[in-house]
Amino acid sequence: MSHYYSQDPNVPLKTKMIGVVIRGERFRFMTSSGVFSFGKLDRGTELLIENMILKKDWRVLDLGCGYGAIGIVASRFVNYVVMTDINKRAVSIAKKNLKINNVKNAEVRWGHLYEPVKGERFHSIITNPPVHAGKDVLREIVINAPHHLYDGGLLQIVIRTNQGAKYIKGLMEENFNEVREIAKGSGFRVYAGIA
Repeated sequence: MSHYYSQDPNVPLKTKMIGVVIRGERFRFMTSSGVFSFGKLDRGTELLIENMILKKDWRVLDLGCGYGAIGIVASRFVNYVVMTDINKRAVSIAKKNLKINNVKNAEVRWGHLYEPVKGERFHSIITNPPVHAGKDVLREIVINAPHHLYDGGLLQIVIRTNQGAKYIKGLMEENFNEVREIAKGSGFRVYAGIA
């Protein structure tokens, strides 16, 4: 059984449309088997989206975008969004979701973590990380984030309280000037690390 954190998920393709109202805006998303959170907007992502810090002139990276909920919502509030994922099916579905939601100020790129944005910087990196991919992937996300952020830029990350929140917060404290908990609820915490 392949996991959603794989390049080519080997589960049969099934899709399901969902509609959500979040941050006062209405969105429609195609979700897919083999891509994180099939058939729903998961609670961690919802908590992150409701509380993510966004500014109009920002350039944002949605790292590990899945079907694209974080980046697509962010695109309504910021200047430009780059969305990346290692899962080719996720990239394909996220591109369809850009069209479904008539998003013109975002793009989706395929690749492992920061590879598709080599040499680029952002005002914020926003992610619901693939916890089941293991601690090495989580570590790579956190320790490499400052190299892709402008000074004062933010890494915004949601993590299940009992699945690594303490570990992530500790890593962030080692690699960022300041770390704040910006939200918690339903067994999740949202942290912002200031570069």
